[in-house]
Amino acid sequence: MSHKSGFVNIIGHPNIGKSTLVNALMGEKMSIITSKPQTTRHRIHAMLNEEDYQIVFSDTPGIIEDPKYKMHKAMNSFAQSSFEDADVLLFMTDQYDNYDDDDITIKRLKSSKAQKFLVINKIDLGQQDKLIQLAEEWKAKIAFDKIFLISAKENHGVQDILKSILEVLPEGPAYYPKDQTSDRNMRFFAAEMIREKVLKLYKKEIPYAVEIVVERYIEREKEGKPLIEIGAIIFVSRKTHKAIIIGKDGSAIKKLGIEARKEIQRFIQAKVFLELYVKVKEDWRNNDQMLKSFGYES
Repeated sequence: MSHKSGFVNIIGHPNIGKSTLVNALMGEKMSIITSKPQTTRHRIHAMLNEEDYQIVFSDTPGIIEDPKYKMHKAMNSFAQSSFEDADVLLFMTDQYDNYDDDDITIKRLKSSKAQKFLVINKIDLGQQDKLIQLAEEWKAKIAFDKIFLISAKENHGVQDILKSILEVLPEGPAYYPKDQTSDRNMRFFAAEMIREKVLKLYKKEIPYAVEIVVERYIEREKEGKPLIEIGAIIFVSRKTHKAIIIGKDGSAIKKLGIEARKEIQRFIQAKVFLELYVKVKEDWRNNDQMLKSFGYES
């Protein structure tokens, strides 16, 4: 039996639906999702495995047009790296999205030798004739191999993308063990789920000035059932942010802990004991040493 394998990299602006699409293609939650831009900060590989193929999906941060911090520049480098190793590029956009002709993403799309699929997302929010017109406009700019109108949130049209990927995927061996679904460990996913709740529960600058580090992740048994003990540090960039994260009499961080623990338990299907701590690291988003320790390459 022949075996297919390859890298399918998803690119596009922040908050365009890339993480939602990865989760829909995988059939499980691999990336956190919120309505706020810059939710995805790292490049995450997710492996879809069957007996005769392995697809390595790559979810990347959206390109930040005006990077204000070294962290933003590192996120942009993650996004641009997705052009380098792709067998298939999925370029995601929607009817409200805009690109200039001299945008670096457009230039790199035009020069890429990979298979290029245009994915117009959020069709549940648009009119069919306008969406078709939008597809024609994009086709005039870039020689896409295939075009898809989808709603990643509603899982509409996603399987058509998967079918087309398999048609063009090259033959080759698996890049990762077949029982592996991500290149990230459980500490990473636990940290991301805590950050997801920070994004949802806090407002303004707070979510963007937060980084989560899981210091302790211990698997053990209690009364014959698995129990995961997690200790995580919430790093903030100002002392005033620490007070907001904690809240009056600890009310805010207590709510955060409850919501995050529920999400992690759903993901790992085991009981979780979660402890959260808050530390201040002034201007960590511009600190090379801190960024490196948090897994960013600047």
